[in-house]
Amino acid sequence: MIFARDKSQMCNNLLQFAHVYAYGREHGRHVLSMRFSYKYPYFRIRHTGHTSFVLYLLVKIAAALRLIPTANYRPGCDREALNRFVDRHRHVVVAGWEVRHYDLFLKYRDEICDLFRIDEAYTLPVLAKMRILDEDKGVRLGLHVRRGDYAQWADGHYFYDDATYASYVRAFLRMHPGEKVHVYISTNDAALTAERMQQLVKSGTQDGNVSVHLLGGNPAEDLFMLSMCDAVIGPPSTFSLVAAMYRDIPLCRMDRAKAETLAEEDFRKFDYWFRQVGK
Repeated sequence: MIFARDKSQMCNNLLQFAHVYAYGREHGRHVLSMRFSYKYPYFRIRHTGHTSFVLYLLVKIAAALRLIPTANYRPGCDREALNRFVDRHRHVVVAGWEVRHYDLFLKYRDEICDLFRIDEAYTLPVLAKMRILDEDKGVRLGLHVRRGDYAQWADGHYFYDDATYASYVRAFLRMHPGEKVHVYISTNDAALTAERMQQLVKSGTQDGNVSVHLLGGNPAEDLFMLSMCDAVIGPPSTFSLVAAMYRDIPLCRMDRAKAETLAEEDFRKFDYWFRQVGK
């Protein structure tokens, strides 16, 4: 059995496990997620044989005692050599963010999406709220406003202010003239309000046919909310990437600080962006 172990945050863990799962699936190996055995109770994987808290504890102890070997995919590692190391051992722990099996990931993507299907306890309330808010059937734009740790990550390069996010929304509005646009915000900034973003968006455009919403859900609810939009805009983040993965919706990655204009080619699908993680 392959035991997938990593740290970091929810969607980093999801993608790391999914690469390992795809490799195990291709080679007839069972894969257990150590991280999802005890954390993030939102997904279907918690109700399958792919998680076990007791087994997680046993493997954690065994790995610490070096009774089970570990293949650590660190930056700069020789991935092919580590893959051969994994193949040689009946039981092995796979750790590290740099494990990558892109083609296999895409091959088993439907299974991965099913494993990480979000439980109805989190999806149904979000669906109900969205149906009420956009009953006029407008275009849904998911806006991922990432703050918090982004003040330090990548030297704060992607720690954008409210005006920058508003400029991207206005650029999106210009792509949809005459259409009603509903903007659904996911954010880890407790100070941000829908009213503030709506004011900033409308201050720079003559198009008043836009409504901004902030549902304030937990991580699973916000992830599902973004996934139910027609497009997503956000800085480089695995959270918005995973949201785009479920229904393969277009994602615009905010690699620059301002967006005077956006075009269709700025919105790409998951199979492009997930190869750009870390780039």
